[in-house]
Amino acid sequence: MKIKEIMTKDVICCSPDDPVKHVSQLLRENKISGIPVVHDDKVVGIITGKDILKLLEVPEKNTMLWLPSPFEVIEVPIRELINWEEAKHALDDVGIKKASEIMSQPVITASPENSLEAVASKMVKHNVNRIPIVEDGHLVGIITRQNVIAGLSLSDNGNSMDEE
Repeated sequence: MKIKEIMTKDVICCSPDDPVKHVSQLLRENKISGIPVVHDDKVVGIITGKDILKLLEVPEKNTMLWLPSPFEVIEVPIRELINWEEAKHALDDVGIKKASEIMSQPVITASPENSLEAVASKMVKHNVNRIPIVEDGHLVGIITRQNVIAGLSLSDNGNSMDEE
């Protein structure tokens, strides 16, 4: 079975200049977990929910073990452990970043003529959940793990019918 038979042709994508806030809205509204970043019909990157979540990571400042004295147990300096201003600022910054700042590159792509098995192997090898389908350098579709699973069940059904 060729990828063109099971790929999603109506690809939801964003541009490199789109703010992350817009990208996250697209993911949520369309109930998808990743989106190709496209410029002039060419895939230049990909953004996943994981990429957006990475923006919210707060780096650990101090990994040393802290044991409070009996007096400090009564009044633990919470503001020292969690800097709320830094966290608020990080959240504000997330929405205005551009897609180009957080997209993953280079993008693993496939051809619509590739076999289902070849693309499934590529997904496993590169540990990705979706692969943009490119023809003559232009985005023509996308294949997800769900597409692969659906394709395998169609392929099995097709083989069963041929045998009958």
